[in-house]
Amino acid sequence: MTGDREAILTKTADVLLDARRTGKTLTDLPADLIPADMDEAYFVQDKIAEAFGEIGGWKVGAPTPEATPVFAPMPLAWISASGSTLTGARWRYRGLEAEIAFLVGEDLPPREQPYSREEALAAMASCHPAIEVLEAAFEDPTKATRLAAFADIQMHGGFVYGPAIADWQSIDWNTEVVTLVVDSAVRVERTGSNTSGDLLKLLPWLANEGAKRTGGLKKGQWITTGSWTGNEPASAGSTVEAKFTHADSVDLKFA
Repeated sequence: MTGDREAILTKTADVLLDARRTGKTLTDLPADLIPADMDEAYFVQDKIAEAFGEIGGWKVGAPTPEATPVFAPMPLAWISASGSTLTGARWRYRGLEAEIAFLVGEDLPPREQPYSREEALAAMASCHPAIEVLEAAFEDPTKATRLAAFADIQMHGGFVYGPAIADWQSIDWNTEVVTLVVDSAVRVERTGSNTSGDLLKLLPWLANEGAKRTGGLKKGQWITTGSWTGNEPASAGSTVEAKFTHADSVDLKFA
């Protein structure tokens, strides 16, 4: 990437950051600031993440079983435990995704020989139900140019994790049922609905294919593995719970 292109993409990051910080949302990015490909979108993501401090983990997922996974950083400051109340001006869009997440228990540094699936799973200290909260620099991120929305740290806004799941290795994720409840009303109930088809494959993929960008996965980081419920909206004052058949539950409230 040339220095001129990096300067343009740094401006892209600044525009997205300004929209998030001020609440003056965008319809889309100006055409000359839209990343040309995923590598450029990742460059912008990393610039945005730098502005929010230490990285606390990564969101990773794939829209179909055949698709190449995509990933984005999660700022440590935006990670909280189940039962949290999310308050403040930055909560505007309030999109909700019920997910399954993992806490990294040992470092997986970059190496020449790829990590096997077994090695990546063994490095996870625990598995948890989670809710990813979506926020964006855009008024309606679903109408923004796809690469612009990806550049905006893939609509990431917050991550709330539930309790560690006992014996998670025995769960059949293809038959696991998830229920998303907002303000006491069931919004979504689905079975085996992680769009990647096999959420566990995302862990070795991130450890290997993502290592150049992540610098390797680090003990204490979180990895959340994509939505089971699609993107469901909430409002100020909403209470939210995501419940799995065997993978426990996680809840939050918007003030």
